[in-house]
Amino acid sequence: MSTKEATAVAPAPEPAVVEPQRPTGKRRAWDEAPRWQIYLPLSIYLVFTLIPFYWILLFALRPAGSTSLVPWPMTFDHFEKVWTERSFGTYFENSLLVGVATLVMTTLVALAGGYALARFDFKIKQAFMLALLCSQFVPGALLLVPLFEIFAELQMINSLGSVIIAETVFQLPLSMILISNFIKNVPYSLEEAAWVDGCNRFTAFRIVVLPLLRPGLIAVGSFAFVHSWNHFLFALMFLNNQEKQTIPVGLNTLMSADSVDLGALAAGGIIAAVPVVLVFAFIQKWLITGFSAGAVKG
Repeated sequence: MSTKEATAVAPAPEPAVVEPQRPTGKRRAWDEAPRWQIYLPLSIYLVFTLIPFYWILLFALRPAGSTSLVPWPMTFDHFEKVWTERSFGTYFENSLLVGVATLVMTTLVALAGGYALARFDFKIKQAFMLALLCSQFVPGALLLVPLFEIFAELQMINSLGSVIIAETVFQLPLSMILISNFIKNVPYSLEEAAWVDGCNRFTAFRIVVLPLLRPGLIAVGSFAFVHSWNHFLFALMFLNNQEKQTIPVGLNTLMSADSVDLGALAAGGIIAAVPVVLVFAFIQKWLITGFSAGAVKG
């Protein structure tokens, strides 16, 4: 065999395999900027956010007439005063009743309406959705006169039921839209599979769909509770008896034209804020998941 033939027969050398270089670490978006440009604005924002809370705690815990910037010696006289003398115990019970009842009614009605919007097609569906969206631009003050006339005819003035109904009506449009969008994210095939297994529509919804709606229901319910807990206008207009008043109206009674009891007002503000803080502390994960899932698909 000649040299040319040997060269032609010999296989060509395989190309060297170059392994790709693996990154030493996952690059993060904020690595491109110095850390101080991120932490400095956040620290300033945190200081401005916490100063009002510290100021409220200072007035609520330090003795009356004290000008110290540190709540020492610490006293709880302001809390005892607003809870017993200013009837904040009664206000707290009324607000809790209104908040829980609004939560339950809003969630149930919005769940039924949201399911109808998500799973059924009817002629005025788009017009109805547009009406729900437009209702969010109507201020609550415009509803006072018609609602007052309705409740007066029903003899519900000075009743907690009037506030509960008004709060539910005010919360329903947004709650229905959120739950409708959340139900759309649940595959329709899951319900069809339950129908094949012998379930009717209500049983399939209760067994298959409802457990998947937990984040959305928690988000809608918590939003309704917090809004009804903090709402001032409906309770002020529909409730005349002091024993029926809620906490926002009770806080307003602590301020007069001549003087303001800052210690009692700060203590009342802390009592009003504690339930809201606890609600958001326990349901934060569900709240974010529910609102993000309900806003993805329309």
